[in-house]
Amino acid sequence: MRFKFLKSFPFVQNKLAKLFSTTKQSKFHFQTNHRPPRPNQVLKRHLKSNSTTKALLLFRDLLRKGISSIDSFSLLFVIKACTQKSLPIEGKQMHALIINLGFETNVFLQTSLIDLYSALGNIGDAHHVFEEIPTKNVVCWTALISGYVDNQKPNKALQVFRQMQMGNVEPDQVTLTVALSACVDLGALEMGEWIHTYVSRRKELSKDLSLDNALINMYAKCGDIETARRLFDSTKKKDVTTWTSMIVGHALHGQAEEALRLFAAMKEENKRARAKKRSFDSWSGSLIVPNDVTFIGVLMACSHAGMLEEGKKHFQSMIEDYGVKPRLSHFGCMVDLLCRGGLLQEAYDLIMDMPVQPNAVLWRTLLGACGTRGNIDLAADARVRILELEGSRVGDNVIMSNIYAAKGMWDEKIGVREKMKQRRAPGCSSIEVGSLINEFVTADDDHPSKREIYEVLECLIETMKARGYSPLEMASSS
Repeated sequence: MRFKFLKSFPFVQNKLAKLFSTTKQSKFHFQTNHRPPRPNQVLKRHLKSNSTTKALLLFRDLLRKGISSIDSFSLLFVIKACTQKSLPIEGKQMHALIINLGFETNVFLQTSLIDLYSALGNIGDAHHVFEEIPTKNVVCWTALISGYVDNQKPNKALQVFRQMQMGNVEPDQVTLTVALSACVDLGALEMGEWIHTYVSRRKELSKDLSLDNALINMYAKCGDIETARRLFDSTKKKDVTTWTSMIVGHALHGQAEEALRLFAAMKEENKRARAKKRSFDSWSGSLIVPNDVTFIGVLMACSHAGMLEEGKKHFQSMIEDYGVKPRLSHFGCMVDLLCRGGLLQEAYDLIMDMPVQPNAVLWRTLLGACGTRGNIDLAADARVRILELEGSRVGDNVIMSNIYAAKGMWDEKIGVREKMKQRRAPGCSSIEVGSLINEFVTADDDHPSKREIYEVLECLIETMKARGYSPLEMASSS
């Protein structure tokens, strides 16, 4: 037994030493010459225990003692602490210190800086750090790609992914998994298919379950549910992510019954695994227990199919049988399910009784259902709640205006219309051409091929006119 933490209290240490020396049956030996742990070991320990403040204070003490007590590992641990704690000022100070100490060519430190700036939402600085790395490896390329994905810039992430390929840097399974998530965000099926072909050519990658899960998720969310299901069926070793990706995929495609059948098969698989575990003491397989994301897919399927009682049963089972704590997404599915079933008051009561604060999306779901059903009282309450959470939106006012008009409340309708000063944010459309994703908004004139694009549009309009269609009539009817 060691008492390292008592070395700073000499009087306690002396009493303990005297106590142990006078105890005849004691076999303990008090070590007074035990060396304290090295600073980097302590920094690493603080980082693992999420004690970022202690790590920063220790590093400050090391700085005061002198630069000689700091090395690249010390800097790496502190940068990770700044990333965990989201500390922009301290992070930039560490960046400056790295440069002053001459560590700017250390690829590990530079990669950690990319992670830091990406986590802080400063993807421009992250890219600048990346450009300054003299010899780039797959890890720093992956860090930048991941940074763009995390900062909702999937198009840029795929551009960097293509640059990586042109630089003859072979992506690993982590890089490909991140690139697939960018494909999901963009709906870039062709790029996802190219990655799938690349994975198939490299046998060492085709055995990676995380990559298989990412491919299933990509195909399911990019519209090719048949290929997703074929991949799922051909995957011999499945985990909860494999099952969940496919269940959510079926739910998103409106295939509610197939999603629920798959969920039932997943539970049956789990029962068989439990039976094997009881029968064989040496059994090393893993149980497949549904998680919170699995139940989002299940509840989404019930909502899309209007399976009210089925949805209630699964929601209750999620809490009672699996101990899953409902999140806003689960409550959102239930509110949507109740609203689709016309149970607006029950949906309102559920929102009011939630253990977490409801967001504007839940109230907006109820407001939309009230607009369809013509429930003016609940609609007015929902609109007030939305205004308290995030202010007015044009769509909310339109719903209220239509409800007032349907009830013949013309003065209230006019009052709402007069408050509608803001315009809708323009929607964005995207199209995948080859390996590039092109994005457009209304009246877009920033695209480099805008002249050719507008020439094609004018040709299409002329062709439509020749066939008897009028663009103005189409616009007014829509």
